[in-house]
Parts: sequence; C-alpha cells; structure tokens
Amino acid sequence: MTCLEKVNQYLARIEEKKDLNIFLSVFTDEARQQAALVDQKIAAGTAGALAGMVVGIKDVLCYQDHPLQCASKILDGFHSQFTATAVERLIAADAVIIGRQNCDEFAMGSSNENSAFGPTLNPHDPSRVPGGSSGASAAAIAASLCDVSLGTDTGGSVRQPAAFCGVVGLKPTYGRISRYGLAAYASSFDCIGIFASDSATVAKVLEVIAGADAYDSTASRREVPAYSQRLQAPAKARVAYIRETLDSPGLQPEIKAAMEQKLDQLRQQGHEVSEVTLPLLDYILPTYYILTTAEASSNLSRYDGVRYGYRSPNAQSLEEMYKLTRAEGFGKEVQRRIMLGAFVLSANYYDAYYTKAQRVRRLIKEATDAIFAQHDFIVLPTTPTTAFALGAHNEDPIQMYLADLYTVQANVVGIPAISIPVGTDQDQLPIGLQIMAQSFQEEQLLAFATYLENLS
Repeated sequence: MTCLEKVNQYLARIEEKKDLNIFLSVFTDEARQQAALVDQKIAAGTAGALAGMVVGIKDVLCYQDHPLQCASKILDGFHSQFTATAVERLIAADAVIIGRQNCDEFAMGSSNENSAFGPTLNPHDPSRVPGGSSGASAAAIAASLCDVSLGTDTGGSVRQPAAFCGVVGLKPTYGRISRYGLAAYASSFDCIGIFASDSATVAKVLEVIAGADAYDSTASRREVPAYSQRLQAPAKARVAYIRETLDSPGLQPEIKAAMEQKLDQLRQQGHEVSEVTLPLLDYILPTYYILTTAEASSNLSRYDGVRYGYRSPNAQSLEEMYKLTRAEGFGKEVQRRIMLGAFVLSANYYDAYYTKAQRVRRLIKEATDAIFAQHDFIVLPTTPTTAFALGAHNEDPIQMYLADLYTVQANVVGIPAISIPVGTDQDQLPIGLQIMAQSFQEEQLLAFATYLENLS
C-alpha cells in the first residue's frame, strides 16, 4: 500500500465516523499532497524515520496557517502564525498531518464535554465519554482514524482518555518534549503526549519529537535515546504498587481485579512486587487544582478580544468589551478555573493556598522519590472507573475531577507515566493500567510497558 492509498483510506473512515465528532478540521487536500511527496521520497530512498505515519493533532497545538481554537469560542477565526516544535519535527520526519482533533476547552476537563464544538463520543460505546481533555485524540486511535495522535497531559489528559478508549497513552517527563507552540493551560504541568495502539509506535514517535529546543528554555538538553531500539524486557524489575489506590472505595471492582491479576503475573515471572504506602495521596488532587487554576488564571488573561479571536458585539465601552468577551467566549469550566485561580492568587489567600500547595508539591515529590529509591516502577490503575456516561458528572465538578485521582501524581512530580489497556469490564469497556518511572526513564518505561502488553 502506498502512503497516498493509506491516507485515502483514513480520510474515508473519518467521513464514515464523523458522528463521533473527533476531527474539527480535516486537512484533506494537504494530507494527500504530503502523502504523494512521501511516496516519492520512499521510492528515492530518502524518506524520514516516520515516513507514511498518519498523525492527528489536538486543537491546542499550533500548525502554521491552520485554525487553532483550543475548542473555545474565544479563539473564533484564529489561524496559527507558526508551527509547534513537536509538529514540525513530525513533518520533518515525513509524517502526514491529517487533521485537528476536538478536546475539552483549553484542555480543561476529563470527558471532552467542555468543547465549544460539542462532545466527542467513545468509539466503544457512543453513549459514553472518551475521557479528557485529549478525548478525541484517544478516540481517533480507537476508531482507527490515524496511526498516532498528539495530545497534551496536564493532570492525566493523555492517560485517562487512553484508558477509557483502550489505547496506549504516554505522558513523558516534564521538559522531555518542547512545549513551544502549545497553548498554555498550566505551564509547570503541561506536557505533550503521544497516543498509539502500542508502546513500540509511541517509542518511535518520542524518539523523533523529544529533545532540546532553542524556543523553549524548559525543554531538557539531555540526549534522546533510541527508544524504539531499546524495548527489550527487563530481566528482573522491582515493582511497587500503592496500597491506598487499591483500597479506595471508589475503585471499580473490575479495575482492581485486572490490576491484581497483572501484579500476580509479574510475581510469577520472577519480578519483585512490593506494596508501598503513600499517605499524601489524598492531598495530590487538591494540590494539583490549586496550582493549575492559579497558572491558568494567569495564562488565559491574554484572551481578551483586543488582538485576535472573538470580540463581543454587545460591548459599549472598553471595560464592557473585556468583560463581555470573556464571559461570552469562555465556557463554564474555564471560567470556573480562572476564578478559582484568581482567588488562590489574591493577596489575602496567596500564602494560605498557593504557597502552601507549592510546599505540599515538594513533599509529594520527596515521597515519590523515596519509593523510586527502592523500586524501578510504580504500577497503579489509570482511572477509578471505566468510561462513564455522557452528562453523568456535568452537575458535579468534584466527581469529574476525581476521574484524575490516579494520574495527577505524575504531573505534580514531573515524572513519565504511560497507560496501557489490560482488558475490559462487564460492559466491554476498556480498562487501563498505569506505569510510572523516574524522570527521564522513558527508555525503561516503554520497554516495561511493551513487556506488560505482551504478558498474557
């Protein structure tokens, strides 16, 4: 099959599955032109490392001269003036960008229901959510609409939808992939992540897009290993599981059973499996939401209707233009987080909330480092439940936030984590298993994830 034939098949399938509301823009003509060019390079023997790989990108990543809306009304009509480093490196390696994928507005959500373009549906059961905020990017892989998707992970927004959709989702170490060209939500948490049907494909993509970037001072200058060449199974791994995650009354019994089955398999294969405790587990989610809302309130102040995007037609004065533009342009969840962030950063509460949360973040990092001093990996459920019904948590934000209960630790600490599928529940909905490793240990993490995928 030629690259062009492959792209045409995906384009036909995207049209066939359009009711799932996965793609906001499909770059039909451009994708075909890119594919034809890749076919020429393959014939000439000059093709790049990702030649013929078809990729979708979440609607928070810049792609020059293409729409960028962050699934928000406030960026109506905006087209990006440059390309994100991660996307640029994909194109340079001869991947084909096929379209822009739906998400929760400004990557704020756990269900993909906060989009100004309507919710994305889960391919396994259209009455269920695909997870969020990168729900459509995960759903695109589950529905076989592209080979790879780039999403973003601020508190679990790659791993949680990967679990809900039954695909592989990687959140790398903070700084492993440049954030240049990523619309910011919470700058000290945001990571670009990768979705694919298996860990080996994720490794191949990470190898291309990771690394130093002159445009992003937070991008690490560490050498990028040949991840795809180093997927050999570990001889003997030291694996920890956190007792509090399995003892939680909110954990769906089938997820607990799948988790325990994998741990038993690891013991049978001769790996060292140990129970550890993390008393700070209950503090991770509040710490995450205090800090991310604070950063969001600062980052989203730039969207005011003055320079680009939506501007309220109802304003009669400058002050009204600011207020009405933001009130009409932002959705309820984004407004909620901006207000929470403004509150915790206010003069009277800064020390009580923001400063204290930063101290707790440090304690969580030290507790996690202490576990890794004795273990190679931490294994835990990706989510407390499988995919929930559309609208199930819309009236209760706290229940929605709890969907990130097991994923936020990796973001608070800045370590890499991956979710892999490990079976289904009684409703045939996918179950995800999460693995965390030490900072910049993606090589070992991907090898172990590949091993677990093949462990039956």
